[in-house]
This record gives sequence, structure tokens and C-alpha cells, in this order.
Amino acid sequence: MKINKNIGIASVLVIAIGLLFTACDKNDDVAYNDVVGVYKGTLTTNIAGKSSSSKVNNIATAEVTMVGDQIEVHCFNDDFDTTIMLNLFEDGNMMNTCLTGSDFENMYGHMMGQGNMNGNMQNMGSEWMQHLNNEHQDSDEHFGGFNMQNHSFEYTFKMENGEFHFQGQKK
Repeated sequence: MKINKNIGIASVLVIAIGLLFTACDKNDDVAYNDVVGVYKGTLTTNIAGKSSSSKVNNIATAEVTMVGDQIEVHCFNDDFDTTIMLNLFEDGNMMNTCLTGSDFENMYGHMMGQGNMNGNMQNMGSEWMQHLNNEHQDSDEHFGGFNMQNHSFEYTFKMENGEFHFQGQKK
């Protein structure tokens, strides 16, 4: 009977230790889910004309939702309405964004995974640095992200008729 009691105590200790490690495990989903929400701010428009460009600030909203392991950003105001899918990459106090799928290929002219191949040899740095090394070429640019300290989001939407820059705070 003493042996069964010791086995029972040992089993409870193993389960308790397992739960402790699981509870202390850093969950990246928390950081990713922190970007979800409604951001209120301004949308600056830079529409290139034949001889000049005009800049107008307007109140705008960006609604950010999780869709699988990506985010969907719906940005709109009275004169603008677009939705894009983005990947998220942790970089210190920032959650940087990058286009996905065919939007990525159309923007950068290459498929994901065909950037700097030396990135696979470097397994150091943030998710963002690994992304840049593995997926991008030196001339590729990015258009925004989330500042996790001040709960803000900025993104420049590159459209056929110009650029639209959103900058807002989470509400």
C-alpha cells in the first residue's frame, strides 16, 4: 500500500511540474492577439497628379482581426475602404507587418522564400530579422506595423491611384 501511495504522490508531482512548465511557457499568441482591435486615427492621402500632389488628413478607422496565423486589416473612412491580409513578425516592442501570398509576389516580384538565402544560416535575431533574411531582397520595402508600447498602428497602403498612410491609436 505504501508503494501505491508513493506512486500516486510521484504522479501528482510529475503532473504539477508539467503544468508549471506549460504555464510559464511564453505564448507568442498573446503578443499577436494584442494587435487585434479597432484603431482610430488619420489617413493622409498623397495622390500624385500631373503636376502636383495633394495631401489631405482625414479621420479614419482600421479594424484588425486575426484570421488563422495572419491579420486582416480593414481600413476605411468616407472616401477610402480597403482590406488587406498581413503576416506579423515580432521585433522587440514592435510587431512588424508584411504582405502575404500573391500580394507579396506582386509587390516584390519574387515568391516568399526566394530572398537572401544566407538567412537560413543565421538563426539569431528577432522574428523580423529572420523574415528579412529569409524572405526578402535588399531592395524590398515594408509599409508599417504596430508599436506595442503605445498601442499604435501605422501602415502605408500603396494603391494604383496613390499612397494612403494610416496612423492611429487602439481604442
